[in-house]
Amino acid sequence: MAIITTPLVLILLFIVTGGRYVTARAEVDAAARDGARAASIARTPDAAVAAARDTAAGSLDADGLACRSFDVTVDTATFVPGGAVTVEVRCTVWLSDVSLLRLPASRTITSRFVAPVDTYRGTR
Repeated sequence: MAIITTPLVLILLFIVTGGRYVTARAEVDAAARDGARAASIARTPDAAVAAARDTAAGSLDADGLACRSFDVTVDTATFVPGGAVTVEVRCTVWLSDVSLLRLPASRTITSRFVAPVDTYRGTR
């Protein structure tokens, strides 16, 4: 029984690590989606960039994901009624933060989301 317990506990910890990584990925995806949505309802490109950054950061904070490095890129090249806004969120997480194994490595999770700008909305 003692010989089998150690490998089973390690396998269980790796499964938990995988689950936590998937959860972190989903949180970054949600932050990109929320940021794109906030940017798409802004009135100006500058306001869209600010809204996307603030919303993405707030979304990750609300989910409790601590990013060692955090970056939000907003593409407002087609920010006109009927166009689109693209938000890309990059978050570097330490694997020790998302697992019980305390792995001394980090992983950068990137997510991109495109939201349409309403065709019938005004610009003022």
